[in-house]
Amino acid sequence: MSKLTMMRELWGFLRANKRWWLLPILVVLILLGVVLVLTEGSALAPFVYSLF
Repeated sequence: MSKLTMMRELWGFLRANKRWWLLPILVVLILLGVVLVLTEGSALAPFVYSLF
């Protein structure tokens, strides 16, 4: 299953079941994941990981 297909299914689920309150939670989780991936190899990694 490709990532694009998974995103389409998730969007269809949110629209069909009126679960709009899940959208901010998913956005925050995606942003945290991006921050962790981008700072993985940098000198900021110890400081970012100490937040969690």
